[in-house]
Amino acid sequence: MDDTLKQALALGRGYYLKKDYGLAEQYLTQIVEQNQSFADVYNMLGVIYHDQGQYQKALRAFEAALRINPGYTDAALNLAVTYNDTGRYKDAQDTYRHALSRSGASPGKLDRFVQGKLANMYADIGDVYLSAGLYAEAIAEYRRALALGPTFVDLRAKLAGALRDSGERDAAIAEYEEVVRQAPSFVPARLNLGLSLYAAGRKEDATAHWRKVLEISPGNRNAEMYLKIAGA
Repeated sequence: MDDTLKQALALGRGYYLKKDYGLAEQYLTQIVEQNQSFADVYNMLGVIYHDQGQYQKALRAFEAALRINPGYTDAALNLAVTYNDTGRYKDAQDTYRHALSRSGASPGKLDRFVQGKLANMYADIGDVYLSAGLYAEAIAEYRRALALGPTFVDLRAKLAGALRDSGERDAAIAEYEEVVRQAPSFVPARLNLGLSLYAAGRKEDATAHWRKVLEISPGNRNAEMYLKIAGA
């Protein structure tokens, strides 16, 4: 590979990681025009096309990545999602199964990497629903994510937030409490748990969590403000 292509590859990957897909596409396209041997370049282009809603181009890119590297789990999962988005449900299922068989997972059991990848995909869908104010749909997607990644405290915190915003305060409190149990030093969860408890009239419990935040993160402005508002 010549130096010009190496530079284009480095710049393309860098812009992709920054999610500057416009510039990333320019450099990555330049690479595949000259060298078709990089599976990850096709995978990155596929993600970019999918983000743009260009599903057919995304399909071709992911398929190209898998022709180069049939064991490329990321590309296989991305391809399955795109098949699903275009109504090709049978192809999506077959691609998922192929990804699992290549990953070395036991029959009927997800590989941990695949499991985490799928959990984050469901969470991303939940984020879209949540941004549109569709709480029930967001909650359902976050629950699907947690079924695959029950120890992913960031996803559980998202579920708790969606439950709270939908008016299911007690359910939100239960989820925030589970986050705090699993990750006692996860400050955002403690802050939001305190807010939910305070809204439920449980002032002492709320202030206890905000004080705990100050032990974990001295000088935390949010905790100090909430304690001040609570008169504590």
